[in-house]
Amino acid sequence: MQHWLVKQEPSAYSWAQLVKDRVTAWTGVRNFQARNFLKAMRKGDRVLFYHSVSDKQVMGIARVAREHYPDSTAKEGDWAAVDIEAQQPLKNPVTLESIKKDLVLKNIPLIRQSRLSVMPLGVEEFARILELSE
Repeated sequence: MQHWLVKQEPSAYSWAQLVKDRVTAWTGVRNFQARNFLKAMRKGDRVLFYHSVSDKQVMGIARVAREHYPDSTAKEGDWAAVDIEAQQPLKNPVTLESIKKDLVLKNIPLIRQSRLSVMPLGVEEFARILELSE
């Protein structure tokens, strides 16, 4: 099993909306590295859902419900989508500020490649974010 973090502006699609919808197609990714990460996702992989721009915090845990398929929102090119399913909210959202202060998380892509919308996390990094939410 792999671990991931996906980012979305809450005004465009929030954690609360994913909980309401239960499952959504993760479409609209137009960065080659993020697209390759979508293609690497496997059904059952765990995903952290991060609110970008305004809230800047990890909100909940989802899982990959369907592996990559062609992104229906793409007009051209080899763009991919996956389906993600809401699993559970974090007890307490984990802010970007607290992530930046944590030594275990100092090298995660969220810090080093802040514009990337889909990124892998190591097992230890994923677990540490969950610990910070307690």
